[in-house]
Amino acid sequence: MNSVANLKDISRCLELAILLEASAHKPGNVNVVTDFETTRYEHFLASAVAATSSLEAGVQRGIAVSEEKIGVAEVGVGKIIKDCITEIAAWQHGGNTLLGTVILQSPMAPAAAITLYNGRFSVSALRRNLRLITQSTTAQDALDVYDAITIANPSGLGKAPDLDVNDPASRKRIVDRNISLHSVFRIAEEYDTICSEYVNDFHVTFDVAYPSLTKHLKKIPDPSTAILQSFLEVLAAVPDTFIARKTTLQKAREVSSKAGKIVKLGGVETSSGRKALDIFDHELRKESNLLNPGTTADVIAAALAVCILEGYRP
Repeated sequence: MNSVANLKDISRCLELAILLEASAHKPGNVNVVTDFETTRYEHFLASAVAATSSLEAGVQRGIAVSEEKIGVAEVGVGKIIKDCITEIAAWQHGGNTLLGTVILQSPMAPAAAITLYNGRFSVSALRRNLRLITQSTTAQDALDVYDAITIANPSGLGKAPDLDVNDPASRKRIVDRNISLHSVFRIAEEYDTICSEYVNDFHVTFDVAYPSLTKHLKKIPDPSTAILQSFLEVLAAVPDTFIARKTTLQKAREVSSKAGKIVKLGGVETSSGRKALDIFDHELRKESNLLNPGTTADVIAAALAVCILEGYRP
């Protein structure tokens, strides 16, 4: 496989990752064959298209860093996220579709641009540049992300132990104390995998999801099936914090345990695994979708972006 060769292709890689992830028939999630009451597969398609121009702006910010026109702290990850969510809200009426995915992919756009601008693309260099960008975020980035969360209005947000997004005093404290987005996410890392990725070197994306996807995308011809198998493996390894916030951590662990049992049966590659998966999907869709593994889907979309940047093509 040939990795991404042109800077103009980076945002296309990120968009394709969102589209492929949304299309896979993942248990408990909106997908090409199963909708939620107010959110359909088409809402995700519209969201992917709507986000692309803002992700492309992120690519341009990465180029500007490489050309020493701006510093890394001026990339404006928060604004990229806010602009993505603003465009997504304008282009579809299915509610919050991609907040977690956008938060993970937004720093990836400039990081990929810096990586490619300065030489041949590599996953290790992408990860180094991603770390550089997320650690260089500012208080303004934090404020912009708070705005993005308000626009997206995600369910199951819960209450943060400090600097809660729903507390009006939080924004003033961020400004007064010059608290960066990275620092805000450090506060929330224990109960939100998306936040944890920013402060833990995108561990789940690169060390759990990416290896799984690389293996299955090579072995399984149908990308949707390969993505589904990786989704099960990631869910089995990492309890979904979206489920935990809407219910309990114990319930999230139970869901992960069931996913692990399906993986041990062979997952999508065996008849017993597929039968267990059908039952699992039905169970997750009960209780008003409280058991929707949405965070796992976000991480898969981010890891898919890495695979596609590296050269994977369906």
